[in-house]
Amino acid sequence: MELFGIHERALYLRSQRSELLSSNIFNAATPNFKAQDLDVAAELQASSDNGPLEQTSAGHFASATAPDQGALYRVPAEASLDGNTVDLAYEQVQFSQNAVQYRATLSFLNSRISNVRRALRGE
Repeated sequence: MELFGIHERALYLRSQRSELLSSNIFNAATPNFKAQDLDVAAELQASSDNGPLEQTSAGHFASATAPDQGALYRVPAEASLDGNTVDLAYEQVQFSQNAVQYRATLSFLNSRISNVRRALRGE
């Protein structure tokens, strides 16, 4: 039994998504930049269907989607002349929502750790 369940993986995926979204925001004015996103719910579903990933080499990440694996390219609502697919307002909203979900997951994990500590102390 995993102590933290799916929340450990969710926290990691939300962190990856945050990096992608911040990269999109940072590159909003970069010609030909293609905005990317990560479907956290689909990744969590896929990992629970197939079981945990195995670490076959010391150089591999313990559990995660490899860079650009699982990342989705956005289809822009309006085509831009320079080929950039970033919609800055949309990216900022997505980043804010992801940050709230990240903090909620982190709060749940902190509560879980606190409960384990209290149990170990016999409280």
